[in-house]
Amino acid sequence: MASQTEENYLKSLFALSRSPKGVNVSELSTLLQVSLPTVNSMVKNLKKQGLVNYEKYKPISLTGKGKKAAALVLRKHRLTEMFLVEKMGFGWEVVHDIAEQVEHIDSPEFFDRMDKLLGFPKFDPHGSPIPDKNGAIAHEIKTRLSDCKPGDRVKIAAISQDSSDFIRFLNNNELHLGTEISINSIESFDKSMIVTYKDHASKMLSKEVCDRLLVEQL
Repeated sequence: MASQTEENYLKSLFALSRSPKGVNVSELSTLLQVSLPTVNSMVKNLKKQGLVNYEKYKPISLTGKGKKAAALVLRKHRLTEMFLVEKMGFGWEVVHDIAEQVEHIDSPEFFDRMDKLLGFPKFDPHGSPIPDKNGAIAHEIKTRLSDCKPGDRVKIAAISQDSSDFIRFLNNNELHLGTEISINSIESFDKSMIVTYKDHASKMLSKEVCDRLLVEQL
């Protein structure tokens, strides 16, 4: 059984490992907000357990065992978020912090029953895929709104960062999963988008917001 700290490292490595260059110690230090010596010590410990590949001055990568362990932590986190929204009525903007605590419960049966109660959902409230009980995770290709073109019609399918402040911004602007958006134009200066959705005649979304919204073409 991995400790809570070890699970946080594995989850962070999983999130950072989307880069083809691998993960360096300083990136991990910044994300976890801990010192470089502390990160070095933990990474060496994870290597001893067969969870990561690591050599001094080279990128860190998860082993097959490490990827499965990280995916199972994500499973617990994302199932908890879904349970909080679907069964307990919490808003999607507040469930992340609660799930950060619940994800460290060491009881696969508890989360399997949660999964069954929810009807085996494939995605969490933010549109991220939920790994199955074996750690397998679907990799669906979604497009950033910022990569779309004028004239495109799209639907919000997920968000790439689920910070509470960002989700509150989306709530305040009536942007949710499933919202259909028509792209009217893109400003050449700052790449902000003028869009139409719901009853809004037109709305400007900054490039930062468009980068964080993952969409599917209609």
